[in-house]
Amino acid sequence: MTTETPVQGDIKDAALADKGKVRIEWANTTMPVLAAIRERFDQEHPLRGLRIGACLHVTTETANLMRTLKAGGASVALCASNPLSTQDDVAAALNIHYGIPTYAIKGEDRDTYYSHIDAVLDTHPNITMDDGNDLVSRIHQNRRELVDDIFGGTEETTTGVIRLQSMQAEGALAYPIIAVNEADTKHMFDNRYGTGQSTVDGLIRATNVLLAGKRAVVAGYGWCGRGLASRLSGLGANVIITEVNPTRALEAVMDGFLVMPMHEAAKIADIIITVTGDINVVDKDDFAVMKEGVILANSGHFNDEINIPALEAMAERCTDLREFVQEYVVDGKRIILLAQGRLLNLAAAEGHPAAVMDMSFANQSLSAEYLTQHRGELNPGVYPVPPEIDSEIARLKLASMGVEIDVLTEEQERYLNSWESGT
Repeated sequence: MTTETPVQGDIKDAALADKGKVRIEWANTTMPVLAAIRERFDQEHPLRGLRIGACLHVTTETANLMRTLKAGGASVALCASNPLSTQDDVAAALNIHYGIPTYAIKGEDRDTYYSHIDAVLDTHPNITMDDGNDLVSRIHQNRRELVDDIFGGTEETTTGVIRLQSMQAEGALAYPIIAVNEADTKHMFDNRYGTGQSTVDGLIRATNVLLAGKRAVVAGYGWCGRGLASRLSGLGANVIITEVNPTRALEAVMDGFLVMPMHEAAKIADIIITVTGDINVVDKDDFAVMKEGVILANSGHFNDEINIPALEAMAERCTDLREFVQEYVVDGKRIILLAQGRLLNLAAAEGHPAAVMDMSFANQSLSAEYLTQHRGELNPGVYPVPPEIDSEIARLKLASMGVEIDVLTEEQERYLNSWESGT
């Protein structure tokens, strides 16, 4: 499954390829579910002859997904789904050692970012794989000529699913897309445990801040917010939650966290991290009341959650303190912004642990197989991951961990399916 001849692509440095290959193989050792799928794909080739265009974070874990799709018989092209999320050694290894056209350079500007998306779309994919919906949006807004070749797609993120649901509501979505993000084996583990741990990892790598005793505000108490709040609390931070959903806010209270509006939390926060998927969650009025030295960061998909243009307009000056750390001075007070407001866990750290992405990318692989098996049967729209796929991934993960569970007896099955028994 490897090649030593570079294929078409745009990477930072081919000399990084050997380093990237070692790291990809290391990640693979903790991705047993995806490895099992890849072994089956290599024998059965369920994706034979298909072209897959992927816009995902270019990490070691994503590389193993690309290897799996290629083992299934697909021709794959990959670009980054965020300008700061690429691991340049991984991009080089994919291009040179694995023969997968990869268009991704960490720190690429906006024009390069979209030229890379267009390069992937120039392969005329039959299936799209998206992380944030940029690939799908580009097709629908600028590359409509490609729609006839596409019979399905997948979406990895909460933000992307929100955008897809908006497209579906407006009747704009041109083909069926499976919301991988909504699978239990994705959002319950990737979003909660993955985002929780990797965001704290990025925060500490970027700043080396002591979390114990700090007031840490988490904006949003979805699966990502739950995980982040749990990890921050575990390291001794006093966690405050901001929410717009009353049920989630109530859950946060019952979980032992303070809940208050962002404008009130901003007055006392030492650290604020957004994970909502919305725009201007931290806004101009909030900057005006912040404490000296407050740290702002985001682990939502886009850099829209913190109103950076407003911060820049208010600032007397901005200084780059170290990589991924910028200091803005507003009314004589320092406001520290991490990773340009982009995904902190991927910009300043390495993203989610491979053991978590094992399940997410197993969902991607099996969803691509499902779309192929049901080609032409699904109308345009957003679909859940079939429950049998979700269940099988959980079963495989448990088996890889050496964990056994009970099986219902025939008597128990009959009882659960009956209504006659009473008190």
